[in-house]
Amino acid sequence: MANLVIDIGNTLTKVAVFEQDNLLHTEQSPVTGAKTLLQLIEKYHIDIAILSSVRNQEEEWRAVVEEKLDLKYFTRDMTAGIRNRYGSPETLGVDRLAAVMGAHELYPGKSSLVIDAGTCITYDHVDADGNYFGGSISPGLNMRYKALNYYTGALPLVEADGKFDNRYGDDTRTAILSGVQNGIKYEVFGFIESYRANEPELNILLSGGDSIFFDTLLKNSIFAPYVKNEPYLVLKGLNAAIRYNND
Repeated sequence: MANLVIDIGNTLTKVAVFEQDNLLHTEQSPVTGAKTLLQLIEKYHIDIAILSSVRNQEEEWRAVVEEKLDLKYFTRDMTAGIRNRYGSPETLGVDRLAAVMGAHELYPGKSSLVIDAGTCITYDHVDADGNYFGGSISPGLNMRYKALNYYTGALPLVEADGKFDNRYGDDTRTAILSGVQNGIKYEVFGFIESYRANEPELNILLSGGDSIFFDTLLKNSIFAPYVKNEPYLVLKGLNAAIRYNND
């Protein structure tokens, strides 16, 4: 039996098909329509799906898909082996919860720090027993560049440069690159060092649209042996949710 997983983020919609734990298909786009989903349902003989969304509006394709299969809506109560100890669980982003569920599913009995680098950068920790107490939310890579341009009168809009590795800039563009990218570097290193002070064998899991940038950032650091790039972490967490709750 195949499961359809749909994750609607701030920028992109991610779609995946799983058979048990095996990822059979994945794709992402700014907008996903009924035609694409119906083709996947037909091709993989899907009869159950799960939808997670951080947006408020309802997509037009929902009614069409619900006619074809059992569409479940991911909620904060649908945990898969996670004890959610967040102070205000009703405000916890469903994407963050799905990410720590994915971490616990992939690495049971291990403590993990999930760094999801998307529109925002989120840092979420789940311990070896599946306890989740909370995390941190920070502006994402592109958000920082856009903020510098939007909130000032003279600073240009600069694009991220994965090849930039200087400690400082010698003109406006490279000064912005240094401030944003080195700022993120020191932020990430600081969070990792803080968590690893108590858990030296901590897993560091990277996910999100900018995970490749973060992977490059960390691959030559002292943390490299502990870093794992898991681009489908949220999707895998949602797949775990549908399996646990369907059972």
